[in-house]
Amino acid sequence: MTDVTNFEIRDRVAYITLNRPKAMNALNPELRWELSKHFDEVESNDEIWLAVVTGAGDRAFCAGADLKHRAIERDADDEQRARWARMEAETTPLNLRWHFSKPVIAKVNGFALGGGLELALSCDIIIAAEHAELGLPEPRRGLIAGGVGVHRLPRQIGLKPAMGYLLTGRHMPASRAYELGLINQVVPMDDLDATVDEWVNDILRYAQPKRRRCAVSTGLCLKRLRPTIRLKPRVEKAPMPGKAREHSPRNVNLPGRASSPGQKNSR
Repeated sequence: MTDVTNFEIRDRVAYITLNRPKAMNALNPELRWELSKHFDEVESNDEIWLAVVTGAGDRAFCAGADLKHRAIERDADDEQRARWARMEAETTPLNLRWHFSKPVIAKVNGFALGGGLELALSCDIIIAAEHAELGLPEPRRGLIAGGVGVHRLPRQIGLKPAMGYLLTGRHMPASRAYELGLINQVVPMDDLDATVDEWVNDILRYAQPKRRRCAVSTGLCLKRLRPTIRLKPRVEKAPMPGKAREHSPRNVNLPGRASSPGQKNSR
């Protein structure tokens, strides 16, 4: 492990910090790989009941992909390229862990853009500082939010608001994200740590083994929901021979209009 992340376990809680503050905690291969290993540990360690993920500093939670690193990749030698390729093969980001069984809180302490917002979208609870801004700026670079952001954002805030951000790349202030239901709570930066601790304590209070198994089962059921619902085609049954169609729309008497026996109603 390098120093691009910090990982600590305290009182059954895993605290994961993206530690590239000078680069606004942007995602390079090393950071992606270490995050994947940390979430592996959270998933497999029964002594960890939940996780909190945040970014170092007060400017950014995560600014998304490290675009400067792509220039470095072009000049890298074969050995370095092979190392990054191995890291990528061993990396499973949180946004692709569809059945992650433990709750994750995103402590958004600044910009959450691109892959950074996609990381937050894959968390169960989002607590943000007042100055935080969220967005998927990929359209401004001719890209799409391919880390499932194009799917999760419409499901979490609704189609029309999501399309407004997906097509323009506009930033969303934390207050607006709260109004749309994307964020659970917005607080001043000085209160962010204490507020997250309150959420953690409330979760742990009801996270005894039996209750936790129930919560995990509920969470898995919710995460397994698909965005589409298949409806069975309606099959019209033919009327039985010789049987009157009392419920046919043509045989319904309109108010104030009686029909005599044998009279046909018009459309």
